[in-house]
This record gives sequence, C-alpha cells and structure tokens, in this order.
Amino acid sequence: MRVSSQDVTVVALLADPDAPTEIAQRMAQTLPTRLADKSGQGRRFDVEVVSEPFTSGTEDLPTLMRRIMDRGSAENWDIVVALTDLPLHTHGRKLVVDLSYEHGLALVSLPALGGLRLQTRARRAVEEAVLGLAGPRAAGGEGPPSQPLLGPFAGRLTPIHPDPIGEEETADLRYVVSGPRGYLRVLVGMIRANRPWRLVPGLSKALAAALATGAVATVNSTTWSLAAALSGPRLVIAMVGSVGLMIGWLIVDGELWHRSTESSPEARQRARLYNASTVMTVGIGVLVCYGGLIVINLAWALFILNDRVFASMTRTPLHATEYWTLSWFVASVATVGGALGSGLESDEAIRAAAYSKREQERRHMLQDDHRDQSCRSVGRRWMGTRTAGEANPWLLRW
Repeated sequence: MRVSSQDVTVVALLADPDAPTEIAQRMAQTLPTRLADKSGQGRRFDVEVVSEPFTSGTEDLPTLMRRIMDRGSAENWDIVVALTDLPLHTHGRKLVVDLSYEHGLALVSLPALGGLRLQTRARRAVEEAVLGLAGPRAAGGEGPPSQPLLGPFAGRLTPIHPDPIGEEETADLRYVVSGPRGYLRVLVGMIRANRPWRLVPGLSKALAAALATGAVATVNSTTWSLAAALSGPRLVIAMVGSVGLMIGWLIVDGELWHRSTESSPEARQRARLYNASTVMTVGIGVLVCYGGLIVINLAWALFILNDRVFASMTRTPLHATEYWTLSWFVASVATVGGALGSGLESDEAIRAAAYSKREQERRHMLQDDHRDQSCRSVGRRWMGTRTAGEANPWLLRW
C-alpha cells in the first residue's frame, strides 16, 4: 500500500453500475468522517466513488483482483475497495470480502451481506476493510497480520468466517459464508440487489391488459356466479395458478433462465443461485401486482355494483364477503390477461430482474467504452496527421 502525504489517505470506492454505485455514493457522504473518528492519530481520509463495470465478463476471483490492482496502480489511490452485486464463489463457498494488504485492495460481494440493512452492513464492511488496510501493520509493509483484523465484522454478521487462501493468490485475507444459512443469506442479498419493485413499472402494458380484463370481468354476471360458487381452496388454487402462469411466462418470454456453459460444480451452483433469485424476484414483482389488482378491483366493484342486480343474478346478497371474493377471483382472471399482455413489453424491463442479463449489459457497456476510446484515438491520430500535413505537404505524399 502506498503511504499518502500530509496524513491524507485517498480511498477509492470502485463500484459496479446500478445498486453498488448507489450504495457507494450514499456511504461516501459520511465515510471520511467516520473513518477519521475511528482511526484517530489525526489521519484524514478522502473518499472517491468510481462507477465502472469491473466484473464484466468474469466472476473469477484472481482475475477480478488483478483488474482492481491494475486499476488502482493507474491512479493516485492509497486504498481501493471494490463493490459488486454479483455473488462470487471460491471453492464452493460464497465470498464476502477479499483483502490484499500488500496492494491495499479489498473486494466486497454485496449479496453475501444479506438483504436486510444492506446499506448499514455495506458501510461497516467498507469501514473495517479500509481501517484494516490502513492500519500500522499494513502501512509498515510487514505483510498480512497474523490475526484477522475483521474479527468484529465477522462476529456481527455470522455465519461469516475466515477461509484459507492459496499461495499464488493476490488476497491475504478472505471471509466467506457457507452452509444453508450462508446460501439463504446470499439468495436474499441477490433478491435485494435485484430490487424486484422495479419490475412493477416495467410491466406497464401487462398491467394495462390486466386492469382492462379486471374491469370487464367485474361487471360480468357469469363472473359473479363463479365467484359466489367457488370455495376458499379453489380461490387459492386459482390465485396460485394465475401467479405461476405469469411468472413462468415472464421468465420464458424474457429469456431469463440462466444456462451455464460450464460443467463444473461451481458453475452449476451459480446457475441454481441465479435461477432461484430470478424466480423469487419475478415472483415478488408479480405478487405486488396481484395485490394491487385486488385493491383496484375492490374499489371498482364498490363503485359499480348494485346489490339488487347482483342478488337477482346470483341469489346471494351483496355483502363484504361477496365483494372480497369477487375481487380476489377477478384478480386471478386479470393476472392471466396480464400474462398475455406482457408479451408486448420490451425485454429490457423484464431482464433487469436477472443477474445474468445485467452482467451482459455490463459487458456491452464496457465494449461500447472501448469502441468509443478507439474512435477517439483514431480521430486524434487523423487530426495529428492532418495538422502535420498542412504544415508540410510532403508528409501526406509519404
């Protein structure tokens, strides 16, 4: 780690686009003060946020650490903490944080911190990583400490624990999660990073189709008779079937199912994790839409239905139970109509709920950046030749 002048430690938060960048920008507002208070000795910290898709095209830990190291060596940074929302694996375990004291680097996988209080947990992880990398042992160049410096961090966020590191790896200290609790923590963290509530406005055409279907079904006397005749278990079956149909249609139509091209156990484990998070993310979004349909259908029924007409058609008085049953059943019917309407949506809105698709977007973003840089480089060379040719026409002849 480089030693800063004037007791100012420059910390770079290298964050993947989307959620990691937002988390980094929020914590950067208070991080310098918190680090200065905790470190003492009059040390000051300058925190910079850099949003780059540094995980594009790979989930290999050594490759990512080399990328972070190369990126940090090109800048005047003392410590680099990289944040990603990808679930990273090492020897069958889920990575939480990798630290390199020699190079002043840390890599944090946000899903391993879980889905609750993510901002607070991410801030704590970054604080302890920075303080560990900026500590006396790290600054003195004596190599990695014999005892983990992130012990309090691991203790607060069990089942996080240290993990051995190979001799040829860049990292000096690593924390992972394992077992069923660790799998559940990473899965919830992936769903949180996916932000399933963003799927709701992305399904505007599907919601429009569902609302239209529900409005028509609410005033249909056949729907009244069916709703009055259905028992509770059948209403539940109708709800589960319609929601399941909607989830399956969105995944198939949006090509959200992740198929691994590798045959290794880790690749298969990643694929299962991706697909589980995608199904649950889409499921949460669809359930939110379903609940909204029930509320809207209930309001529409209260406004439009007449108790005498309803009783004459169904031979059942229109009470609160009938309003609720009708709205519930109509929501199931409308969800099926919404599934058909979702075929009109653009794939981008739906694919935002899948990790594999967001990784492809990062790769495309990086390719576009490289293409733009190449164009600018060619333009500069052409302008330089043109300027030299204007000064000496013989250069153009050569």
